[in-house]
Amino acid sequence: QVQLVESGGELVQAGGSLRLSCVASGRTFTTYTMGWFRQAPGKEREFVAAIRWSLGYTDYAGSVKGRFTISRDNTKNTVYLQMNSLKPEDTAEYYCAATSTWFTRDSRGYDYWGQGTQVTVSS
Repeated sequence: QVQLVESGGELVQAGGSLRLSCVASGRTFTTYTMGWFRQAPGKEREFVAAIRWSLGYTDYAGSVKGRFTISRDNTKNTVYLQMNSLKPEDTAEYYCAATSTWFTRDSRGYDYWGQGTQVTVSS
C-alpha cells in the first residue's frame, strides 16, 4: 500500500522559513517524479515544485523559484521542501504527490497523494 505522509507545516511569520517533509512508502519510487502542490481556501490546487527521484532534476513554479528548494534523501525515502522568505500568500495546505510519468505540473497526472500539511504565514 502506497503512503505519502507530509509533516512540518505550522504557523510562521513573514520572512521566516519552514521545511516540509514527505515520507514515501509502499513501493520503489526511484523511477517516479515527486511533486509538491498547495491549495489555499477558495483557490485551485497549484503546482509548487517537483523532483525526479533518481536523477535529481527539479522544476519550480515561478512564484517560489529562488525561495523554495525541493530535495530528496534516498536513504530515508523522504522528499523535502525548504521554504525561505515566506510570504502571507504562501499560506495554504501543502500536499506531496508522486507520478510515474516524466515531469508534469498538472495535478491530474499524479497517481498518489498525501493528506496535506498546513502552512500559515502571518504578516
